[in-house]
Amino acid sequence: MSRTPGGLATRVVSGLKDRVLAGELAPGTRLPSEAELIETYGVSRTVVREAVGQLRAEGLVETHQGRGSFVLAVPEPSTFSLESSAIRTQHDVLAMLDFRLGVECEAAALAARAVTPETAEAVRTALAQLETAAPEDAVEADFAFHRAIAAATGNRFYVDLLASLGPMMIMLPRTRLGDAHSHSEAEHVARVQREHAQVADAVVAGDTETARAAMRVHLGNTRRRLAR
Repeated sequence: MSRTPGGLATRVVSGLKDRVLAGELAPGTRLPSEAELIETYGVSRTVVREAVGQLRAEGLVETHQGRGSFVLAVPEPSTFSLESSAIRTQHDVLAMLDFRLGVECEAAALAARAVTPETAEAVRTALAQLETAAPEDAVEADFAFHRAIAAATGNRFYVDLLASLGPMMIMLPRTRLGDAHSHSEAEHVARVQREHAQVADAVVAGDTETARAAMRVHLGNTRRRLAR
């Protein structure tokens, strides 16, 4: 067991957390005094203060001068979600694309790094379906491709994030681009399909940097078209 101050503080933190989560130290309860903690854990006053500071930084306790430290309620678990219905303005759509750039570029890189024969085939299939989709099915096919890239990471959080947006993450920018960038405009469709193909090729090849860059080019082009 670590005997460094940091290691000892971690042991105190773990012990107090266990008591909080077990309900032994309920919300509003005063933490044991420094003297009690020193005796219980066999550590110094400095270690106790460091441990309480860590608990305070994590939002598990609050300290009142002259009164001591008190347990706060443990935050309830919540499911993160993004509501497409709340994305209404041009600014919102650009912000969504910025968010997607941050998430999906790294997803593409991770998908390439973790590629398997099964995920490579899923990405190829999604690309083929996108390339042959009728205009009325293009949004769903486009979303399915991005979801396939997210799934290829092997990290469910990427899939959950995209699922929370749904096909509207594709539709919302489209509705603001005009006829020159519609799914029935041949030149635009060919350009977008090339962008998707470059992402797919890099992922299937296991080329992490190219996959990241290809996704950035694709989403960046969409953002630039929209910003104009």
